[in-house]
Amino acid sequence: MLRINSRARVGMVKPCHLVKPVSATLVAARNQTQQKGLPSQPVPPLHQTCELYLSMLEPIVEEDELKRTKELVKDFQKAGGVGERLQRGLERRARNTENWSTEDFLKEDYLHKRHSLVVQSNTGIVFPRMEFIDKQEQMRFAAKYIVGFLELKTMISNDALPVEYMKGKPLCMKQYEQLISSCRIPGLKEDSLVFYGRSSNPPKHITVVHNNQFFLLDVYNSVGTLLTVDQLCVQLERICNASVQTDMEPVGILTSQHRDIWSKTYISLMKDETNKESLSAIQSSIVTVCLDKAMPPVSDEMYRRCVIPWMLTGGGSQWNSGNRWFDKGLQLIIGEDGICGLNLSHVCADGVVQMALADYILENKKKLQMMPPSMESLPMPQKLHFSITPEVKKDIEEAKHNMDIMARNLDVRDRVFDHFGENVLKAGKMSPDAFVQMAVQLAYYRMYRRCSPIIEPVSLRMFRLGRLAYLNSTSSASATFVQAFDDPKKQNSEKVDLLEKALKAHKRNTNMTISGQDAYRHLFGLKMQAVEENISMPDLFTDTSFAKAFDFRHFTSQVISKFDCLACIGPEQPSAYLVYYSIKNDHIYLMVSTFEATNTCKETNAVHLIQAMEDALLDMKTLLEQTPIAKL
Repeated sequence: MLRINSRARVGMVKPCHLVKPVSATLVAARNQTQQKGLPSQPVPPLHQTCELYLSMLEPIVEEDELKRTKELVKDFQKAGGVGERLQRGLERRARNTENWSTEDFLKEDYLHKRHSLVVQSNTGIVFPRMEFIDKQEQMRFAAKYIVGFLELKTMISNDALPVEYMKGKPLCMKQYEQLISSCRIPGLKEDSLVFYGRSSNPPKHITVVHNNQFFLLDVYNSVGTLLTVDQLCVQLERICNASVQTDMEPVGILTSQHRDIWSKTYISLMKDETNKESLSAIQSSIVTVCLDKAMPPVSDEMYRRCVIPWMLTGGGSQWNSGNRWFDKGLQLIIGEDGICGLNLSHVCADGVVQMALADYILENKKKLQMMPPSMESLPMPQKLHFSITPEVKKDIEEAKHNMDIMARNLDVRDRVFDHFGENVLKAGKMSPDAFVQMAVQLAYYRMYRRCSPIIEPVSLRMFRLGRLAYLNSTSSASATFVQAFDDPKKQNSEKVDLLEKALKAHKRNTNMTISGQDAYRHLFGLKMQAVEENISMPDLFTDTSFAKAFDFRHFTSQVISKFDCLACIGPEQPSAYLVYYSIKNDHIYLMVSTFEATNTCKETNAVHLIQAMEDALLDMKTLLEQTPIAKL
């Protein structure tokens, strides 16, 4: 196994469809060649990044602060200065590694973070809802999902998954394998990430959890082929029959804790040999399958608002939050009430890959062919036992309490904006993504009367082992537009002109970021290079402007799904928003997640923001319709 100690979709990824390869060997060879031929992620020019950094600060800092930062930037990049030294070190690192940015990205954005994985890190993806007549139908449906996923896993393991493309260029496919047989391991101060599928003897089992009880289930038969749907149904029924007791300690809920707290409990658990074996079985499994009990019923109007928090949290300790292992790279979730989906680790893969994997699973499940029944006798699934000391029991109670608070405070609001969609925007020769981004900025400005970094993640998979870059969609052009929009002294023609300039700036910045010219990632890399070279931290990185530039409190992401899956992740901090949107031909699906206003967080309001976004979209369209030069 390989151990590493250490959010999103901008730029259209050409969709792939599962196809039967003419020759699996030829496909694998071609895919491996394309992977090896991917270019390395470039280190942007220092002068360019410094200019971009100052332009990013213009809308968000005061004039005197910007003036001071300009002096710091000038000193940082002067000939023979510390900036040039760090740039040379970063370029040297780029020559000697597969990707100069990825390891630091994983550490800083994920493995160093100490907050709970639930809501604040893991992604929840909701599949279209099913209707199950009884428990048997739930298990048969789960068996089909498992087989569909395992067939996909075989393609990934054999390098047979069709390569994806963006702008005609092949993309790195490594993230798919990182979701399989992977697990995040808690550690004091820093977690680690383990890929068991890369060992010489990769795992052949999955873990199934039902009524908070875990089972090891081998999914390959004696001759090495996958179990059939019928065989899996037999095994899942055995598991359910062996776990009818509902008052078992929910050991899985420990993985929802603050990482430092969980790491201490983990160390305690590992001292017992039985616990160690059970933990190893869960961590190394191909995937964790969660057979959930039904959630409390809600109206059709409330369903979407409720189902995403359920997929993120499990609903709380009295429902399915203990029926999870949040450290796993991938969890398949199938509820008695037809609520099905995925919970995925963001450290293993980015949102674009997670959504594509969800579509693959659903596509595979649709294409499943009936297999002839097997007469092979199957071994009983192995129940995993835990020795629960009084101290661990106390930790479980604390985890339940904290989970219930988090599940209760998470506020998700959604809306189907059905006034127009992609068709209208494309007819006006405007980027749909850029248009929605400008509406988000206008909504935010109207609520808070200020501009803030609004982050849109961009995939860097055109480069070998590329992960994410952060595009700040708040530019000087967009700030000028939103500040002028409600100004009665401005003519409509001027407002439209400002909108066009903002859209062009967003497109230009997006293209730069996709091509690896990302100021955020470069600046962070230079800062980490200073740490690595053990030199005094340059003033540029301790400046208040630098902290403001990296104070991400408003994340946005476009979700693209072939099967109209819903996806969400919560904000990392109470005073932040996360906005997801899906742009369809004739409508736009909007979703906002934040933490409900409490004594510790009075700034955010998901209800107000989503209404402000709808108003902004309508007002922008009205502006364009009322202006003679408008393209709509």
